[in-house]
Amino acid sequence: MWRERRHRTIHFSMSISTPTALFSSSNILLLSSSSPIKTLKFPHLGPPFWPWERVKMGPLTVSPMGFGTWAWGNQLLWGYQESMDAELQQTFNLAVENGINLFDTADSYGTGRLVGQSEKLLGQFIREFKGPKQVQDNIVIATKFAAYPWRLTPGQFVNACKSSLDRMQIEQIGIGQLHWSTANYAPLQEQVLWDGLVAMYEKGLVRGVGVSNYGPKQLLKIYEYLKARGVPLCSAQVQFSLLSFGEDQMEIKNICDSLGIRLISYSPLGLGMLTGKYTPSNLPRGPRGILFRQIIPGLEPLLSSLAEIAEKRSKTIPQVAINWCICKGTIPIPGVKTLKQAEENLGALGWRLSADELLQLEYAAHEVWKATEGIAENGFRWLIPMQLILQSCGEVICQR
Repeated sequence: MWRERRHRTIHFSMSISTPTALFSSSNILLLSSSSPIKTLKFPHLGPPFWPWERVKMGPLTVSPMGFGTWAWGNQLLWGYQESMDAELQQTFNLAVENGINLFDTADSYGTGRLVGQSEKLLGQFIREFKGPKQVQDNIVIATKFAAYPWRLTPGQFVNACKSSLDRMQIEQIGIGQLHWSTANYAPLQEQVLWDGLVAMYEKGLVRGVGVSNYGPKQLLKIYEYLKARGVPLCSAQVQFSLLSFGEDQMEIKNICDSLGIRLISYSPLGLGMLTGKYTPSNLPRGPRGILFRQIIPGLEPLLSSLAEIAEKRSKTIPQVAINWCICKGTIPIPGVKTLKQAEENLGALGWRLSADELLQLEYAAHEVWKATEGIAENGFRWLIPMQLILQSCGEVICQR
């Protein structure tokens, strides 16, 4: 049975020396067997992460970008079919072989009879991975536990964690996350769920705990609550992209930076709108198409800036959009369904946008906000919670 192990690091054989990196603030520690530890200074934008480098997340070291698995098992929003599993496994293998060791999932991922399919597939792919065991052992799974209305005791939340462990057939989860806050509609349940996080941490079922879809006020509250119980808050997931970096996101980012919490940015490509793939006459099916129809016409300034920078740097539009998230100090977790997507996403690592390019993109994003009257960001707030309601009968309400 696979088990995560502490203090393991991936090394890749290449034609040049490729030391492993441990990131800390504006410095990066380069470790290699042929030279003593060196501390190199980089500009304020930070180091140009390569896939084999690592950043700290609580007690864990993870790749500077992870991959999201929301689509694995989701038929409604992403058109999943079980015939896709073979390519999903190849996609997983490619990611791991190229240094990605962080994979995000949830116990609610999957629709209908396929709820939990994402976790099942991740566990299967880890077990069947044919590469070095050192690489296999270093994989970090971050899974989210839904705040279902029937999870009313800490023990029920612990049982949810045990069910995820059974689905993945592993002994310990890297990061156990509360999927959303219930403070606005079931405040008494909120603390019960926090106690559940504490219990699963104390029982050794997870190596660290995190939250998702929390606003600034609730983030501070849970941080203090967990701290008083001796449990560090490792991560906070938030919707963060060039289409979604308003006051709330930046306040959350500042809180995370000040408290040593890692910000994980989900939907870094705006559910696909920042890929450059869609036009008013070429929209995705399902709920995304409804949202895209309202937003795509106003995206031209941002997509043009992304395309300009991509051409100058010999990159693609998605690679530039993901790199922006990295430059903002977050760990993006773009979703992957195909080998092509994985290959493209990997191209977001190993380089950094300049300060001028960051300003150019953020100015263009502001123009989009004005053109769409905030539909882009507000539309995400509607679509993602609605999807979770449809697939899990739960409710997602981001708290301030």
